[in-house]
Amino acid sequence: MAKFIQHLVDEIIDQYMYADETKRPWIIGFSGGKDSTVMLQLVWEAVSQIKELTGIVERDIYVVCNDTMVENPVITEYVYRVLDKIEIASRDQDIPIRVIKTIPRLEDSFWVNLIGRGYPAPNNAFRWCTERLKIRPTSRFILEQVDEVGEAIILIGTRSAESAQRAKSMKKHAIKGKRLTKHPTQANTYMYAPIRNLSLEEVWYVINTMPSPWKADNSELFKIYSDASADDYECPTVVTSKEHKSCGQSRFGCWVCTVVKKDKSMSALIENGLTWLQPLLDFRNQLYDERNILENRMPQRRNGTDAVNGMGPYTPKYRASILERVISAQKEIQIDRPHVELITNQELVAIQTIWYRDLIFNYKVSNIYHSAYNTNMNMEEQNKKQEKELELLKKSCEKNPDDFELIQELLMLQKNKSLLNKKRGLKNDIENKIEEYLKKDK
Repeated sequence: MAKFIQHLVDEIIDQYMYADETKRPWIIGFSGGKDSTVMLQLVWEAVSQIKELTGIVERDIYVVCNDTMVENPVITEYVYRVLDKIEIASRDQDIPIRVIKTIPRLEDSFWVNLIGRGYPAPNNAFRWCTERLKIRPTSRFILEQVDEVGEAIILIGTRSAESAQRAKSMKKHAIKGKRLTKHPTQANTYMYAPIRNLSLEEVWYVINTMPSPWKADNSELFKIYSDASADDYECPTVVTSKEHKSCGQSRFGCWVCTVVKKDKSMSALIENGLTWLQPLLDFRNQLYDERNILENRMPQRRNGTDAVNGMGPYTPKYRASILERVISAQKEIQIDRPHVELITNQELVAIQTIWYRDLIFNYKVSNIYHSAYNTNMNMEEQNKKQEKELELLKKSCEKNPDDFELIQELLMLQKNKSLLNKKRGLKNDIENKIEEYLKKDK
């Protein structure tokens, strides 16, 4: 083992056993990329040496990987294979390293917000995705650990050599004479960057010379990077602070990312033979190009106020168009990758729920899905009871058709709030709907 590698391992051992004598859990943000892989390998080696010296390893270590559900499928497939190996190896070697996979809540998912609520594709001015897809899922797990133990330490694979901005940010939060830094937003949480001083060349040296303790093939990781692009900046999939940029000029990230003008990594992967990704790149480019087309946007925000320049949420027609293209892209790539799922059934149900709440009845998720796959979803069964109720209600309100519309809308508001487990705002929604009805009646 190279001397500088053992030096890094010795520092981690010192931090684990002597500099911090508490049993605060270590939480390792793992993206599967080069930096987080090197960091976890070094920590694993340190823990193995501690176990060999003392016979026991008492501190809990969590490897936390956040899946935004819209990651580049190539990266997702690789990372999940690695996580399986980590789980098996930690169990076989009796090392207290546990894998935690986090995902956004249904109401926070990308498609539920973009297609369901009509949020425009993210850009630098309105990057609504990072908080929902990355920060919240990881933060929830961290808070659980802090509540249980009192404090937690997050190990991050950031390096000063990545950029001047990253170096400045790390220095800003540093505590003089300490390896730990205060987390900028999470109370009772500290950060530790074991590879903060490594250069890019040293990172690749570790990957190419140090055997993976969980028996992964690091040459596969090297090939993914070499196939992707010349730009060597890695977009993390685990973000615990808004200061960690998620996709700006990144190497890997969400395949739907419209914050950057071009997805260079996906383009390079396609050029290097992964042509099955082409439908994703085409769709992503359409999202980028169509974002600011006025006819695709509603004049009011979702809260009813006028939108700046009339550029509110996407119109129902355009939301349906996006859904149709997502499902079509999914069907196309499943010819080569049957297991790849771009949008889940739970998201489809939630989208339909929100459309009902937004009084969008001209477009049905089940019809769009059926048109693409020529098959029926279970959602049709879920709608049968509702349709019968509506028939009875309509018959009862034959003499007052306006009452039928009002009651139908109020019922939809209540049912859809319940399905998403988010009843906040239901009272105001009902009051606003009744107020609109009374104004129309006058």
